[in-house]
Amino acid sequence: MTIRENISKLLKEAMINKDITLTNTLRLILAAVKDKDISARSKSNSEGINETEIISLLQNMIKQRNASIEMYIQGKRNDLVKIEEDEIKIISNFLPEQLSENEINDIITNSIRSSGAKSIKDMGKVINLIKDEYNGKMDFGVVSKIIKAKLLNL
Repeated sequence: MTIRENISKLLKEAMINKDITLTNTLRLILAAVKDKDISARSKSNSEGINETEIISLLQNMIKQRNASIEMYIQGKRNDLVKIEEDEIKIISNFLPEQLSENEINDIITNSIRSSGAKSIKDMGKVINLIKDEYNGKMDFGVVSKIIKAKLLNL
């Protein structure tokens, strides 16, 4: 079952069970996916966005909510923090299982070796190599920092 199908199925169940938080969050996800589908179709892609793009969209939604949480904490709005945290939990259920820090370090070390990277100029080559195989399974903001540190220490 695709992510899109899974979200639609869960939305129907949430509506039947009258789970307002789940229903609202799933509707937000589907609206974002449909918005991206429309953009993709205008670029002559009649299929809409694929699974990889949906995963990327979900990751961006989580990043947006984390940024909102920081602002709400500064504004002492704990009621809104709870809503954002609940949405993050729901969105995270549709993402692939994230790799551990040790696994990420091993993957980065192996990718640097296999790509022949020698300096910071080769960072893009290493990131692209990792993205091809592990997209959605790790936070590439963190990955790029680790790669940069490792390449600076070569």
